[in-house]
Amino acid sequence: MLRNDRAILFDLDDTLYPLRHFRLSGFAAVARHVAAHHGVDEARAYRILLGAASGPTRGRELNVLTERLGLDVPVATLVRVIRRHTPTLQLPGPTAATLRTLGRSWKLAIVTNGIPAIQRAKVEALGVEPLVDTVVYASEHGTGEGKPEREPFLAALEALAVEPARAIAVGDDEFSDIFGAARCGLRTIQTREWRRGPFGVVSLCADAVVSRMSDVPVIAGCILPERLTEYAA
Repeated sequence: MLRNDRAILFDLDDTLYPLRHFRLSGFAAVARHVAAHHGVDEARAYRILLGAASGPTRGRELNVLTERLGLDVPVATLVRVIRRHTPTLQLPGPTAATLRTLGRSWKLAIVTNGIPAIQRAKVEALGVEPLVDTVVYASEHGTGEGKPEREPFLAALEALAVEPARAIAVGDDEFSDIFGAARCGLRTIQTREWRRGPFGVVSLCADAVVSRMSDVPVIAGCILPERLTEYAA
């Protein structure tokens, strides 16, 4: 009789979906806000934010927007708009298919860093919660600093009733996801699907590196084969 005693813990951002989509959703919310409250053309504001998202102004998109349009609005206000907006997100088809496939023989969890309210909004928008067994918001455990602390990973394993040696962590970040899980005794898979190029450093301690989410079921099965448990009649 086959026993479901294995687990896979997934990161969320840039693992199950491209985080860039949340940024674009936030930019759209900011564009709507400045159009409604400051008489700015919404399409123009959005184009400015998009343009500033590449090159040396990346990370300063809101500053660029206020400077270029001469807006008398604190950047902190626009940050709050992004943090409080209802994101428009869609779970990629291959991700949904992979989670459904894995759910037949693995217990599944999401362990995500970030402000819990924002991460909960992402999870709800993506509709991913029904595809996993539990969702752990990392900063609600341990010191509140999130991964790579041990506590978020261990909280997920406790919820799933799975030992670290029978679990795999899948994530894009070589420090928070891969190192953090490995120090808890989990095996690890680094995914590069959404973080290719200079912003995606390959981990030297990952058990495997994949370029597509659809590769995870086969690789995970090789790392942690399903074991047969015999029961007395």
